[in-house]
Amino acid sequence: MRLICILAVALAVTGCAKSEKGLAFDGHYYRATAKKAGDDRSVFQVEVRQVSQSLEGAREAGRHAATKYCVDNFGTSNIAWTRGPDPENGSLSVSNDKLLLQGKCEFL
Repeated sequence: MRLICILAVALAVTGCAKSEKGLAFDGHYYRATAKKAGDDRSVFQVEVRQVSQSLEGAREAGRHAATKYCVDNFGTSNIAWTRGPDPENGSLSVSNDKLLLQGKCEFL
């Protein structure tokens, strides 16, 4: 049983690359910051820099930053996106090599 647990943890960790720079997404490192957007702390915005490295990587870095924000502040990973990382209907907001995301941490 112990060996199974060790193998499961090892397998889970191999999916993420981590170094002094942080986590890599699509082979690149991004500076992604999440902060509240107004008086309600559950409403947040995320800014991901250096989108030109890889849009897919930037989207995942932004999703990760948003999830971390909600878990750290509210103990939930549920997010209602107003401007999310998934490119539905061309709704991604990219300007000056930055991806901007917005959402709200949801409580079930």
